[in-house]
Amino acid sequence: MQNMLTLISNVFRLGNASKNVGAQTVSEGARMVVSTRSFADFTPQASFDIKKCELHRLEEGPSETAVLTREQGLQYYRTMQTMRRMELKADQLYKQKIIRGFCHLYDGQEACAMGIEAGINPTDHLITAYRAHGYTFTRGVSVREILAELTGRRGGVAKGKGGSMHMYAKHFYGGNGIVGAQVPLGAGVALACQYQGNNQVCVALYGDGAANQGQIFESFNMAALWKLPCIFICENNKFGMGTSVERSSASTEYFKRGDYIPGIKVDGMDVLCVREAIKFAADHCRAGKGPIVMELETYRYHGHSMSDPGVSYRSREEIQEVRSKSDPITMLKERMLSNNMASVEEIKEIDVEIRKVKVYSSSPPSPFSYFLMNCL
Repeated sequence: MQNMLTLISNVFRLGNASKNVGAQTVSEGARMVVSTRSFADFTPQASFDIKKCELHRLEEGPSETAVLTREQGLQYYRTMQTMRRMELKADQLYKQKIIRGFCHLYDGQEACAMGIEAGINPTDHLITAYRAHGYTFTRGVSVREILAELTGRRGGVAKGKGGSMHMYAKHFYGGNGIVGAQVPLGAGVALACQYQGNNQVCVALYGDGAANQGQIFESFNMAALWKLPCIFICENNKFGMGTSVERSSASTEYFKRGDYIPGIKVDGMDVLCVREAIKFAADHCRAGKGPIVMELETYRYHGHSMSDPGVSYRSREEIQEVRSKSDPITMLKERMLSNNMASVEEIKEIDVEIRKVKVYSSSPPSPFSYFLMNCL
């Protein structure tokens, strides 16, 4: 046990996470290193043209122009880079058998989690499937608590008993291990918002692999009948486990699956596209117009889970091409640098800051994790 604690303390070098990293708390972005240039030298705000969304049963869609402040940009970059680093560290710990059981990583899809959080309020609600580490972080749980949970320690967000798929926070309902089961729960949360009249919305996320589940269509039907303030989001990362969307779905236009419910197809690799689409969808729901279905086109770099190498059903060249052309973190960084909103030195210092801080839990494993270690 002492050896394991020593190993964890050596490898858990990761950026210290804020307790609240939503777009509404951009103060963390201002806590940046001092560059060799004065703050007055930087562009405080810039507008960017973003990809037009495809629409279903809507006459107008989200804005095709996004305004980004320097403070927001730095916050988004720090948050997405921290998520990326956290997932790569989880990969390492899993291979060292410090993390056991199921583990579904989120690297590549960071723009989805960050964009959604930037487009809703902290008091709005969110529920997702088992690829939940990124959303757990954006909903306010620290990296330390997430990694402690992954390693089955009492300092984890669920006291070491939930693991990768079952993490929770205020206004965040997991992390759910049953495919598609979180969607009707999300509709129920939206019903509670409507009943209480609090002007809040619920974001219910699912993957393309769950898009053919019957319970999702039942949820669509009830939400449309009762005009629930629910944003149904399909994170289409192109593969349900190892099956491509073309092989699993007769119709791959997931944003049209609501039929009688308006839908939007969004570039899920661009944090600004996601943010503007979510703002539009939230306004739609708050106006009493009922639910909306959104498809985020994205891509995961890892396999379905850590037991899946991810290269038997797609090529390494395909993955590398997405990394080189559409990486969400690189895209944001290049926007900021090319518009004089940050310096190369400043970005590098943020990267170093994320890597240098030790984040680990010295608490012992929970009894449940002892059980896992003996059984797996």
